Amino acid sequence: MDKVKKIFGGDTRQLGMIFALVALIIFFQIWTGGLTLTPDNVINIFQQNSYILVLAIGMVLVIIAGHIDLSVGSVAAFVGICVAIAMRDWNLSWWVGILLGLGIGALVGAWQGLWTAYVGIPAFIVTLSGMLLFRGANQYVGKSNSVPVSDDFQVIGGGYLPEIGPNTGYNNLTVLIGLLLAVGIVIGAMRSRRALVKLGAEVEEAWIMWVRLGLICAAIIGATLLFGSGRPGTSFPISGIILAVLVLLYGFISNRTVIGRHIYAVGGNRHAAELSGVKSKKVNFLVMMNMSILAALAGMIFVARSTASGPSDGVGWELDAIAAVFIGGAAVTGGVGTVVGSIVGGLVMAVLNNGLQLQGIGADATQMIKGLVLLVAVAFDVYNKSQGRASLIGMMMKNFRRNDDDSSAPPPPSAATETTPVSETIRQSS
Repeated sequence: MDKVKKIFGGDTRQLGMIFALVALIIFFQIWTGGLTLTPDNVINIFQQNSYILVLAIGMVLVIIAGHIDLSVGSVAAFVGICVAIAMRDWNLSWWVGILLGLGIGALVGAWQGLWTAYVGIPAFIVTLSGMLLFRGANQYVGKSNSVPVSDDFQVIGGGYLPEIGPNTGYNNLTVLIGLLLAVGIVIGAMRSRRALVKLGAEVEEAWIMWVRLGLICAAIIGATLLFGSGRPGTSFPISGIILAVLVLLYGFISNRTVIGRHIYAVGGNRHAAELSGVKSKKVNFLVMMNMSILAALAGMIFVARSTASGPSDGVGWELDAIAAVFIGGAAVTGGVGTVVGSIVGGLVMAVLNNGLQLQGIGADATQMIKGLVLLVAVAFDVYNKSQGRASLIGMMMKNFRRNDDDSSAPPPPSAATETTPVSETIRQSS
């Protein structure tokens, strides 16, 4: 057990959410008779839930900053219908349609950010208004009709990596990307270790690093082979590539940039952050604007996969995104949360929903079970805090960040360190 704790950073409880996801997959794999981990089903899980995971990335930043956004589903639907009609009536190419959608999302986000940050209306009220406003706008612009999109545009939601090279029984490009990712992780870990040794810092035993890297690489290669061995014409979905890029980008922003530190600081204690020089209005404006841009992207991904935009798009999406963020460890009061944790939380809900569907469980029972899972996850985290222990969910993803003590940026606040004074956080990030 001591060796296991060393491999996983000294406390296996920190990986509880990952273990919960793995346990859930194993449970449904057994219960469904092996249907959960078939290539086609795994690909389907990612394609069906990619737009919710994109929303979760933006929502976690909003919640970390101490706000909530109830308008994301309506904004996604509004952008979807605008893009579909513009491409149909103006004969726009797919990439121009995407840029148009992102531009509309930015304008919507600026509108809501203005009211929240500079007028001072709570984001809950602003986005509740936005939910009604843009839902009505969706139906007004589209006249409550479905509008199809072109085949080229459909690739971002329903497309796959192409087939290249000889016939190996796998999608070669998917396998190649998986191998490159595994090699990149190993090289990054070795470079980080060498930098620490050069600085004279204390490093973990070599065997611990190699065992951890072996487990990570085995998981990556296993997933790669699973995605690459689907039926002919399928592979890792394009929406999954978009999601992976967003996770890397926003993980870097939240962990390694000044604006990322400021978002945590404003959510932790806005007044203390302002006294430390943080422009909280600018931060609030940016997180609201960013959320609407990602909502626009999520809406376009959904429209591309469903091949058309309709009046019922986006209904309930905000609740799924919020649930993913809170299951992933974000605090209701703000200041705590991670991008990767939100993705894991979203995958927990996705696997749960998929497994219940495979077993023919009705939509009514599925909704009740998902609600109980959300309640239990947050209640367990609150209980740990009330007992004076570090928040379990909030620190679950902590050890999956690479050891980068040689970086000039300090680690982001987590539930385990949420008592760190905000002024100290700002001073370190300056």
